[in-house]
Amino acid sequence: MSNVNWKPFVFGGLASVTAECGTFPIDLAKTRLQVQGQVGDSKYREIRYRGMLHAIARVGREEGLRALYSGIAPAMLRQASYGTIKIGTYQSFKRLLVDRPEDETLLTNVACGVLSGVISSTIANPTDVLKIRMQAQGNVIQGSMMGNFINIYQQEGTRGLWKGVSLTAQRAAIVVGVELPVYDITKKHLIMSGHMGDTVYTHFLSSFVCGLAGALASNPVDVVRTRMMNQRGGALYQGTLDCLLQTWRSEGFMALYKGFFPNWLRLGPWNIIFFLTYEQLKKINV
Repeated sequence: MSNVNWKPFVFGGLASVTAECGTFPIDLAKTRLQVQGQVGDSKYREIRYRGMLHAIARVGREEGLRALYSGIAPAMLRQASYGTIKIGTYQSFKRLLVDRPEDETLLTNVACGVLSGVISSTIANPTDVLKIRMQAQGNVIQGSMMGNFINIYQQEGTRGLWKGVSLTAQRAAIVVGVELPVYDITKKHLIMSGHMGDTVYTHFLSSFVCGLAGALASNPVDVVRTRMMNQRGGALYQGTLDCLLQTWRSEGFMALYKGFFPNWLRLGPWNIIFFLTYEQLKKINV
């Protein structure tokens, strides 16, 4: 365990919070698009938003600019915990298996990514539930982040805070198991090709590629996870598979890719901001 150090944990958390702040309105638009059109839920049955830009514009116009950052507090808390653990454990697992970055393989990185994604997302799940509830409610939010946390706990118990945890872990396993290895492998090949060095341009291109790959792989799970976490009281969906099948049957297969454009537009810039920030933080001598 001598190879495990604290830097990836701290730098990962700081870079994650920075990226979250820069892309949060896009994430809110994605959540609003994904929860609308549910046939079995009268509150979210209406199709209010035609796309990402329309959602952002309508929320800003009808609910105020502050509504575009509904749920930012739990989102930042989530990234401070999830991002810290995710990057820290990913880098630590890699160093436990392989001594040098040059010796890393795609299979090794995918295994480390899947494991770190499951661990970090499971621990941070309550903050994810809070964020989605506050994003979906918008201007009808009652109380502060802590007030909403207590309200969920009192009405739904501990299970309410870990609602959708299996889906969150599945999504994180897919996203982290795709994004981080794709970034590492893309960066490694760009540098080894001799055409690009370990520069900001390499980091930018690698992060763009990994964001697109992550969005394609994760969107169906993200739609199901968002709907599972947002349901209250009497369960509309009995489980992960039931939610997926109900969504497919009542709204069509492409409903599983609702919010894909904002999802990609969020994951793209999010990963670019994250990796550029993280790579710069790694250069600090502490």
